[in-house]
Amino acid sequence: MHGVKADLHLERLWDRNIAITTRLVDTVTTPMLLKTVQSHRIDPKRSITHRFKLADIVEAYDAFSAAAKANALKVLIEA
Repeated sequence: MHGVKADLHLERLWDRNIAITTRLVDTVTTPMLLKTVQSHRIDPKRSITHRFKLADIVEAYDAFSAAAKANALKVLIEA
């Protein structure tokens, strides 16, 4: 995650009942997330750590691609 390479040797893990999950926000969790936001149980604005103008999209991408180094949780591009 965040640009760090990780080798997973699935040929050695298949029989160990290991599940690999990358589900953060996808087609299954998005409806639940939207309901949580609509009910005001979470405020998505609190997750935005960086804001960039559209003209600075390269800088925004750099921050996102080096999220750990830039302390970026969510990067917002403003038109």
